[in-house]
Amino acid sequence: MAIGLATLLFAFALLALPISLPIGAMYWDVVVFVDGGWRVLNGQTPSVDFFAPVGPLGYWLFAAGLEVFAKPQPLLLAQWMLLPMTLAGLLPVLVRIDRSSRTLALALLLPFLVFQLLPTNLEQFSSYPGVDGFGIYNRHGTQLLYVLMVALVFERRQRVLLFVIAWICAALFLSKITGFIAAGGLCAFAFAAGRVRLSTAVGALTAFAAVLAGLELTTGVVSAYLGDIASLVGMNEGVLASRFIQAASIHFGIFASGCLLVAALLFLDRRPIASALGAAVRHPLRTAPWIALLDRNVVWLGMALLAGLFFETQNTGGQAFIFIWPVLVRIACDASRHSQRATAVILVLVAAVAMPPLVNVLHRSARAVVGQLMYVKVPAQNLKALDSVTQRPEVIDRAAHMIDNYVAYPRTYEALAADGQLPIFSLYSELDFQAAWLMAANEAVDAIRAYETAHGVRFETIMNLNFVNPFPYALGRQGTPLIAIGADPFRAVPPPNARTIEAVRNTDLALLPLCPVTVANQTIQKIYAEGLRDHVAVPLSRCWMAYIRPGLLPAR
Repeated sequence: MAIGLATLLFAFALLALPISLPIGAMYWDVVVFVDGGWRVLNGQTPSVDFFAPVGPLGYWLFAAGLEVFAKPQPLLLAQWMLLPMTLAGLLPVLVRIDRSSRTLALALLLPFLVFQLLPTNLEQFSSYPGVDGFGIYNRHGTQLLYVLMVALVFERRQRVLLFVIAWICAALFLSKITGFIAAGGLCAFAFAAGRVRLSTAVGALTAFAAVLAGLELTTGVVSAYLGDIASLVGMNEGVLASRFIQAASIHFGIFASGCLLVAALLFLDRRPIASALGAAVRHPLRTAPWIALLDRNVVWLGMALLAGLFFETQNTGGQAFIFIWPVLVRIACDASRHSQRATAVILVLVAAVAMPPLVNVLHRSARAVVGQLMYVKVPAQNLKALDSVTQRPEVIDRAAHMIDNYVAYPRTYEALAADGQLPIFSLYSELDFQAAWLMAANEAVDAIRAYETAHGVRFETIMNLNFVNPFPYALGRQGTPLIAIGADPFRAVPPPNARTIEAVRNTDLALLPLCPVTVANQTIQKIYAEGLRDHVAVPLSRCWMAYIRPGLLPAR
């Protein structure tokens, strides 16, 4: 308990300090939280007032962080804002475990804190060290599943189980729906295995339903969120089978080692498993034989692997399979009941599953911290907290030169966009692109302020025809309601309805990035073209085209 609370206070203290982190691949994903959190602070409700790629919880928590801290490092806030949620579910279980075994409690707590505190994915998209602004939702999902798994595997007090199941499932539902589905499968298995009583299951379901009912009655967010999920499923149907294969291949080391551990446990326990299976077949209506068959480490591990694989089918980065750790700890604790040779085999396989994620996250995080000693700030002082990033001087220099190149040779990038191609296949993973994007956005803020001063206008609502929109936050304005944030036009921007078109039509300023011209930005512009039909195109700066609402144009 003391370590957990001290960690929470330590995180809060760091968020109050002017910390910078080395920018990494796809860092701009963190701006989705900035945009969503700022909208919440301005009275908008996720899914009700804007289309979001995930549930509302993250935006609510991020908004609270923006209120509490003057200028928090955005990625650290996005990473650590979940700590109160996870520790509330984890600490009651660990306090009981600690009374009987401090070692076991620490074996469950310390790895969790590593994964929770370090904003680092298992996947690496850049050869240079940096932090991961992408995959934040996915990290949240696996961290919440970790807490749930600790309770399901180690907790026997049914009241505590009721609280943890309801608490974590509500958090997962409101943050990452695939995580909620994975949690539902694990909870259903725990019930079948006799870990969760019927009264506990009913109580947890009732508490979960009460939370959702309260939110729906007060905000309407639940039904709107379910509508967003249906839209996202419709835009991404037909790819699930291939994504299972992709997830298994990306995380082959962990998944294959886990399967080998399952095979080893099945072999070592083949006689008692066969006996339990025979008893269950002979007495199919009795619960005891089925519980004896299902409530085994090998079955728990198999279920956790399946849940982890399912969760990763929709992910592009995160801390995959970390919630298997509690099951692995249980297996390691029970390994000594086998022969000395079998125990050694089990422990080696447990280490093969458990250690790569932990070592990978620690190694990549250490590289980022050490590498930053030679880095310099990315010039983005107009973007408030978003300027708290650094990178190698040569990367920033290249970013500046690439902006000049985008401006000097626009037809090259227009031709690539017309052919449906990016300048390079991994453009969004390139560190110089992420730095250049921040630098161009920084220039846009100056250009907007200069235009407003020169023409005596003020743009109250600002829209960005781009993946993310930092400008309402940076300028203290409103984001256009009802549109999509985190706007991937090929996967996460639904066709706009009449209300959305009207909201776009009433937008004071829409910005189109030109550094570089990309097919994604052009597609977003086409999606909202009807609402922008009457806006007037005005070159705002070398990297930005402004579309201004007619009523705000200066009289001629």
